[in-house]
Amino acid sequence: MLLEVRDLYVEFRTRDGVAKAVNGVSYGVDAGETLAVLGESGSGKSVTAQAVMGILDVPPGRIAGGEILFQGRDLLKLREEERRKVRGAEMAMIFQDALSSLNPVLTVGDQLGEMFVVHRGMSRKDARAKAVELMDRVRIPAAKERVKQYPHQFSGGMRQRIMIAMALALEPSLIIADEPTTALDVTVQAQVMELLAELQREYAMGLILITHDLGVVADVADRIAVMYAGRIVESAPVHDIYKAPAHPYTRGLLDSIPRLDQKGQELYAIKGLPPNLMDIPQGCAFHPRCPMARDVCRTDVPPLGEVDEVRGSACHFWRECLNG
Repeated sequence: MLLEVRDLYVEFRTRDGVAKAVNGVSYGVDAGETLAVLGESGSGKSVTAQAVMGILDVPPGRIAGGEILFQGRDLLKLREEERRKVRGAEMAMIFQDALSSLNPVLTVGDQLGEMFVVHRGMSRKDARAKAVELMDRVRIPAAKERVKQYPHQFSGGMRQRIMIAMALALEPSLIIADEPTTALDVTVQAQVMELLAELQREYAMGLILITHDLGVVADVADRIAVMYAGRIVESAPVHDIYKAPAHPYTRGLLDSIPRLDQKGQELYAIKGLPPNLMDIPQGCAFHPRCPMARDVCRTDVPPLGEVDEVRGSACHFWRECLNG
């Protein structure tokens, strides 16, 4: 397996208390596979990715337990110097806000070329030529001229393409895309996702796609891991999730997607708010919002049990949800 996260715990120590952001997360992704990690804001999706990349803010963040195995190596046991060699060259991340992730006072060519200067020892001239190649590869028109421009001179969709080019620069084995289509219109979203899928197939990379939007991942993901309150509550192949979710939270997310055959009807919304990570409810963290909750849900934490050989659900009543 290319990447395997085992029983990962991440917490943030603040003046108000300890926020338990990730609570025993385990998942894996193979070369050439796309894993979508879904959930509302605050579910732990991005924090897990930051822990994998080694870019967690420490302090206040702290990895409290677990393993992160990348190509057989536990990244948590590497020295920071060794970890830096992995970032960019072997695994890379695409951030959700391209404008704030790019340096506004450097041209996009300089920012793309820096990867080759630092990691490959190329001259500035050769690095600029590679930057043009990358911009062509992600279909930015007139790359030779636009390589001299600054981030603010590009549209949101084109800036996101630059971020993809930057992630691809050193041909890593794994890319983590954190909400790569946020703030883009639907047409540009589709173009960016199509480009990511195409490049992932071409380079046979592992891809972890972090999102809150089930509609975005329908055509690109192989498997889906649904997170809630820092835990994975359902894991399954993408088609199984859409056909018959085995957790009430997943069902709620699916029901919240706008549908063409429901024109004029009020959109469904999961009642209540995500839990306070400093005071996660006892038992199943979803029980205060769950229409299926019973007494056992308020006292016992359901494990991520096996539904069948390819999927799991952390729900005491997954059979009823599955048949729902």
